[in-house]
Amino acid sequence: MARILITSALPYINGIKHLGNLAGSMLPADVWARFKRGQGHEVLYICATDEHGTPAELAAAAAGQDVRTYCDEQHQIQKAAGEAFGLSYDWFGRSSNAPNRRLTQHFARVLEDNGLIEERVDQMIYSIDDGRFLPDRYVEGTCPHCAYEKARGDQCDNCGRLLDPMDLKDPYSSVSGSRNLEVRDTRHLYLLQTKLEGRIRDWISSKSDWQTLARSIALKHLDEGLIDRGITRDLKWGVPVVGPDGGPRPGMEGKVFYVWFDAPIEYIGATQEWAEATGGTWRDWWRTDEGADDVRYVQFMGKDNVAFHTVSFPATILGSGEPWKTVDTLKAFNWLNWYGGKFSTSQGRGVFMDQALDLLPADYWRWYLTAYGPEHSDSAFTWEQFQSAINKDLADVLGNFVNRIVKFTESKFGGIVPEGAALTDEDRALQTQIDAAVAEATAAFEAMEFRKASQAIRAAWVLGNEYLQVAAPWTAFKTDPERAATAVRFALNLVALFARLAAPVLPFTAPKIAASVGETDLGWPSADEDWLARVPVGRPVQAAEVLFRKIEDEQVAEWAARFGGGEG
Repeated sequence: MARILITSALPYINGIKHLGNLAGSMLPADVWARFKRGQGHEVLYICATDEHGTPAELAAAAAGQDVRTYCDEQHQIQKAAGEAFGLSYDWFGRSSNAPNRRLTQHFARVLEDNGLIEERVDQMIYSIDDGRFLPDRYVEGTCPHCAYEKARGDQCDNCGRLLDPMDLKDPYSSVSGSRNLEVRDTRHLYLLQTKLEGRIRDWISSKSDWQTLARSIALKHLDEGLIDRGITRDLKWGVPVVGPDGGPRPGMEGKVFYVWFDAPIEYIGATQEWAEATGGTWRDWWRTDEGADDVRYVQFMGKDNVAFHTVSFPATILGSGEPWKTVDTLKAFNWLNWYGGKFSTSQGRGVFMDQALDLLPADYWRWYLTAYGPEHSDSAFTWEQFQSAINKDLADVLGNFVNRIVKFTESKFGGIVPEGAALTDEDRALQTQIDAAVAEATAAFEAMEFRKASQAIRAAWVLGNEYLQVAAPWTAFKTDPERAATAVRFALNLVALFARLAAPVLPFTAPKIAASVGETDLGWPSADEDWLARVPVGRPVQAAEVLFRKIEDEQVAEWAARFGGGEG
């Protein structure tokens, strides 16, 4: 069995995340982690809150809290939200914790020793009305490349170009809206990415199996030409910049590292947190000279994070000259949009994780966001599509199949798995079709094609319903009880199989489905196993409560009025 390290993009600390964040990073990482664990692999799934930078300072000030107290509170809120959605992190860390601080300062030191960091007297935008230097993302203006009027100083969300705030036309402070800005001198550290361009390109070229989206974004930034990146900021909250003795660096007192320099390092830092808390080891997951050469490292993220993970973070790792593990597979997702616009944490637009769970159980959202998520193109959330997916896929197909056959067993066979006769050609034909659907779902999950995997799983559920229609044990029971018993035994084994297929996506419901036929094993089915022998003759079965309740039109209308959207 393989050792697999999984990380999903760190959720930023400023509030509960919306469904777009969930669909484009954390949820697919969790589904894949569950799938690989179900196959018996050793999986370590790591995530953390990304806590540094100006947004945290401003959010804390708006909440009337000091930034540490604010981050303490928000970390717990985000951790609880993830757990409520069934996100099976092995560890959910914090970028403000000591391991990340030590590692960030370590990387800065070795990069400088390797001639890849230098001090520069920089000119930065200072907001006179705000009384502060403005970090990149808090300068907004018109993009010089595509004329988008709300480009940030670090990146244009319209054309995707990485920017410097000095490039923007008609800049203004996004903190206050003030245009009373001036350029002032300040000293900062720069990571000399231009010296690493060839090594980064060679590294990306070696990833021939990456999906088109991730590779194209990475190569786009390389083809446009890398720039040296400032990796320090004039802030109070962050990893402190230190000198060789560990004290304040002369001339850079009070400065901290740029959040996009330290946040990816937290993948390593959070693994160290996990090891310290559990008694495990972390270096054999991250150092190829200490055992990580046999680790497969997979990252999940939205497309807006790809540039930082294929250029900036690799520049840190490769530039260190140390044997750190680099990512093997990067799975990027497009955007889940909200009725003609983007979900937005800062603007409170869309449905957020805590709100979603007030409406329906987590598995409803997990199915929809996995089976209809923004995998190969941007997709739009609509209440009507959500309602249709839940009602047709979960209530009508999966829930209906499980409840019908288990309740029939209770009513006609005393709640005991009957023996029946030998399988018919019809039964064997269905077995072959089911095996094909399982193989298709397995291959799709292996390829991290989540929509295709969901379609194959649903196809298996549909085959189960079609079998009941054709075999019709309720009719056969009247004239051929033995044939009815065979069909029932076959279908009850399908219930156990369907629970296992559902487990990566529906972790709360799958155990209930399995328990209805006395099963607890939710491991992913292997290609050569006889799933028809899982539920033995004579075992008691018991129907579960209603697995999925249909979403009514009145509910959709109520939610559309509350959150926006809807056809009317």
